[in-house]
Amino acid sequence: MTYAITQTCCSDAKCVAVCPVNCIHPTPEERSFGSTEMLYIDPRACIDCGACADACPVDAIFPADTLTGPQQAYADINAAYYAGTTPDDVPDDSPNFHHWGAPSFDRTLPADFPALRVAVVGTGPAGMYAAEDLLLHTSAEVTLIDRLPVAGGLVRYGVAPDHPSTKKVGDTFARLYDHPRVRMLLGLRIGEDVTVDELAAHHHAVVYAVGASGDRRLGIAGEDLAGSVSARTFVAWYNAHPDVAPDAVDLSAERVVVVGNGNVALDVARILMSDPETLAGTDIAGHALEALRGSRVREVVLLGRRGPEDAACTRPELLALTRLPGVELVVDDHDPRTGAAVDAAGPHDKAALLKGVTRTGVDWSGPPPAGRRIVLRFHSRPMEVLAGDGTGTVGAVRVTGPADGDATEIGTGMLLRAVGYRGTPVPGLPFDEVTGTIPHENGRVAGHPGTYVVGWIKRGPSGGIGANRTCAAETVGTLLADAVAGALPTPAGTSRSFRRLVRRRGRDVVDARGLAAIERAELSRAGAGRPRGKLATVPELVAASKRRRLPL
Repeated sequence: MTYAITQTCCSDAKCVAVCPVNCIHPTPEERSFGSTEMLYIDPRACIDCGACADACPVDAIFPADTLTGPQQAYADINAAYYAGTTPDDVPDDSPNFHHWGAPSFDRTLPADFPALRVAVVGTGPAGMYAAEDLLLHTSAEVTLIDRLPVAGGLVRYGVAPDHPSTKKVGDTFARLYDHPRVRMLLGLRIGEDVTVDELAAHHHAVVYAVGASGDRRLGIAGEDLAGSVSARTFVAWYNAHPDVAPDAVDLSAERVVVVGNGNVALDVARILMSDPETLAGTDIAGHALEALRGSRVREVVLLGRRGPEDAACTRPELLALTRLPGVELVVDDHDPRTGAAVDAAGPHDKAALLKGVTRTGVDWSGPPPAGRRIVLRFHSRPMEVLAGDGTGTVGAVRVTGPADGDATEIGTGMLLRAVGYRGTPVPGLPFDEVTGTIPHENGRVAGHPGTYVVGWIKRGPSGGIGANRTCAAETVGTLLADAVAGALPTPAGTSRSFRRLVRRRGRDVVDARGLAAIERAELSRAGAGRPRGKLATVPELVAASKRRRLPL
């Protein structure tokens, strides 16, 4: 019996580090690490020890012969990655053609090196991987800072609620919250409550892991009509993010058009079409669950400007969409290039997953048919968002057709823009408006000694949760090299003086005990079959943080 990695793989490579026979690839030392959709176990080399399954933070690894339903395909997906190779080589046409070496995660400072004080701004995966690296391999004291009064970042507010296994990586990070060398200051806004310079003055180094809280624009007429919503807002809405009001989304339209076909686009389509009673067993926001129960949406249209061979989603997410219970998946056959690409797809190509999917010309002149369906429309770009008759809200989207000059109007009451996230500036730090990132060299921010970046604000909004581990390793490596070289500034203030400064600026800052109180409050709100009842506003979170457990 061998093990196989399945859909929820986060690619953080903890499994690679514990494998005694080096049968999981690509490793962080291989050039294709981070560019493949997931990690893969070589069934010929696996010795069935189960170490990888024990180490996996998201429960993505199982014995291959125990996989059932849609998960069964992953035994073949893992094996296919190694087709035509020996256990010591990669395929000749692989972008990382070289001998596979043993993984390494070395990180250290001299034993007698003075303890560093490092602030990490952002408690999502990027920030927590950086904090974990520092805590495991150095004697650094780490201050965890977040603008929200609760930790988690992307894990709490970005992962779809029907992916509970993926959210389990948060349990790994949560073990660090009460580490003896960790201090938490949640609800503290850098650039508003405390300046960049004040933060730097109290720490040897500051690592910014602030993510990408903006979204890219379509740049077309009508984009700002009511009913045109960014996918970032929609995801935040169903995940109970305090920045998005419970009534921010209207599900009264029968058809929703989603621009984009990446993983986020597939997430929002899947949530819109899923049975609400299935979602009732997740941590979806209570207001979103009630809205979905009353939703009139019966059809979701995913627009992709290129063909199915270039769809931005990963194979695991597309495979899951083809098997969504009670939902018909249709490919709009309006352009002959779509069918040709599907027919020509090789067995391991992404487009091959659509071979058994119904292909038909879709009539957009009327309402959606009975039942629930998702329509994939490739080679189609939005040209203009049109208002409904006598309203200032979205009524239709004009999209390109198969030939130059062709256009089709798709009636809809909601447009979801899923064309990418974008970083936003941190007051006091440089910012590249073109890339939406903070300029850096291997994580080091030029002109700001002791200042570093990690995650999406460093490399742009690409890569899933696990990609942040290697990204953090590079940044922490740069930080430690600077420390050894004596390039880090000596802080003028102490940890205590910084905490006093914070208390003067913000009375509602949440610490580790407050975060634990929020956790207890949300668990106590869980209904039948639900893991928790998320608090959805800053006042609710702050109030819960102050309900401390009474001493025995």
